Amino acid sequence: MRKKIAAGNWKMNKTFEEGQILLSEVVNMVKDEVTNPNVQVIVCVPAPYLSSFGKMIDTPKVALGAQNCYPKASGAYTGEVSVPMLKSVGVSYIIIGHSERRQYFNESDAFLAEKVDAILAEGLTPIFCCGETLEQRNEGIHFDFVCGQITNSLFHLSAEDLKKTVIAYEPIWAIGTGVTASNDQAQEMHKVLRDHLASKYGQEVADEISILYGGSVNGANAQELFACPDVDGGLVGGASLKSREFTNIAKSF
Repeated sequence: MRKKIAAGNWKMNKTFEEGQILLSEVVNMVKDEVTNPNVQVIVCVPAPYLSSFGKMIDTPKVALGAQNCYPKASGAYTGEVSVPMLKSVGVSYIIIGHSERRQYFNESDAFLAEKVDAILAEGLTPIFCCGETLEQRNEGIHFDFVCGQITNSLFHLSAEDLKKTVIAYEPIWAIGTGVTASNDQAQEMHKVLRDHLASKYGQEVADEISILYGGSVNGANAQELFACPDVDGGLVGGASLKSREFTNIAKSF
């Protein structure tokens, strides 16, 4: 059975003290209220907080995630953070390829393939983001474009390593806009992506991979989105900054 995942991406938000309060609330609510044993909650917090916040998490229901990494294990890369560093402070999941990283920091598919390899080499789980712009969707090239991102960054992996990854489909036109893909649009793309994985690795492998939806997920729309057969959870932005709403999303499976 594929794991159901509610991953919160805090992005560049919350001071240390504000983050402590938010994380404490989330951990306590999840411990008390999320009863489905197949649900994994992940909190991806700003890098300076990882070490301290990891010590605040006292339940396997909540895992610590990072928002980025650098593919080299060590070296003269001022300002960057390596996967071994993240692992050493308790990180289990790492978001890579978010559209904001692709857009603002010019991260290529090839560079993300290096990150995937670095994360898997340390036994951690990459959350690989993919998605199209509104222009690409309107041009009718959205399926080919997003499948191309998967091919370029993940299809060099063995089947065993691919099964250790999580994919997050995030239509760029829905991130932070308040606009959410319809349930049919989300299911359609998730099915296309799972079929694309199956074309390379077989249906059995494809059926083991959790594919998340991201893009204005909130407490009001999560249950219907997560009911789609190929949607295995959400990568949640703004709503993850509100403990009650984020917990409600985690309870929506």
